[in-house]
Amino acid sequence: MGRDMTLLSATLGQEGLLRKVLLVLGGTLIIALAARTSVPMFPVPMTLQTLAILGVGFAFGSRLGAITLLAYLAEGAAGLPVFSPTTALGAAAFFGPTGGFLIGFVGMAWAAGWAAERGIARGFVGTALAAIVISALLYVPGIAWPMSLASIAGVEAGWAGQGLGFYWTHFMSAFLIGDVVKAVLAALIVTGGWAALSRR
Repeated sequence: MGRDMTLLSATLGQEGLLRKVLLVLGGTLIIALAARTSVPMFPVPMTLQTLAILGVGFAFGSRLGAITLLAYLAEGAAGLPVFSPTTALGAAAFFGPTGGFLIGFVGMAWAAGWAAERGIARGFVGTALAAIVISALLYVPGIAWPMSLASIAGVEAGWAGQGLGFYWTHFMSAFLIGDVVKAVLAALIVTGGWAALSRR
């Protein structure tokens, strides 16, 4: 199999336009359901949203993965209940405390797809490490928005313009264990898919 082959292209071949549209819509539905699924976790419950985003990116590839997330954000901006229950509805979500994470989701899916296309996300270890690194990189836009960009945009809120310690405590530290767990689960799912495909 070529290094540029993703799980989706290996399964379905070169998809037509209609199939791509259906895949994008199906991907947004999976992510929406995952965003609204809460799982008990220490120290805080976690949603499965980023697990689904990693899965879409690894399976769809960089371009279709990013397009799927753009469609997902468009659905949320239109007021559809696709974001996690704690996120505001409609365009207001992008100006809330997690607005940077929402935008970062596009890059997350693209990066997972890029890793898959380069053959990095093929074996379990490579896929898990890629997923952990990509999950960590999501914090860059996630923290940049409330720490500085929100204030520049004129947003006045208690979560905007605080120091790094505030964001470590409220935006990062409680979620890191869950991020690692979801990265490992994504690797298990993707490598399981490749293993199933090889037995066909």
